[in-house]
Amino acid sequence: MKTLIPSLLLAALCLTAQAQPAHDPQAQIRAQREAMLPLAKLDGAWRGSAWTLLRDGSRQDLVQTERVGSFLDGSVKVIEGRGYEADGRIGFNALGVISYDPATKAYTLQSNALGRSGNFPLSVTANGFIWSIPAGAVTIRYTAVIEGDSWVETGEVLISGREPIKNYEMRLKRIGSTDWPGAGAVPMR
Repeated sequence: MKTLIPSLLLAALCLTAQAQPAHDPQAQIRAQREAMLPLAKLDGAWRGSAWTLLRDGSRQDLVQTERVGSFLDGSVKVIEGRGYEADGRIGFNALGVISYDPATKAYTLQSNALGRSGNFPLSVTANGFIWSIPAGAVTIRYTAVIEGDSWVETGEVLISGREPIKNYEMRLKRIGSTDWPGAGAVPMR
């Protein structure tokens, strides 16, 4: 009996392995790179104005910069945003990673900002993208429109049964290209 159990376990593992398709990392990466193509228009360095409504109802105005590039052989998009106060201090800093899962055919934005982080659904549109943060009865939705060298992104608070409340706007112009984040890798020697 002691030898029968390991043999049955091995047989079950072999059958399970045969039932699942073989993992092809190169095919996965190709599918991810292809899914990132509509977002290539984001690549570069951007600068402009942004404002956001704070919890106390006051408005914060910033000079907003974004740098965007591809990473992992073009299979993910990396975004860093910095908002500068009038005196030059950084009033806002965020890091986002957009990825695509070929198995679910879904995009995700992993966002890190203001001491918080999360993974949020993202949809690619004909001229940009939309992502949202579900927060109980409230959803915060960001809509980005990229046309040529212009990137406009608005944020709205959505509450069921009410009109959307605009709480954020960013208006940027492309100021150049960037080799970030791929540049500066540690060499082998």
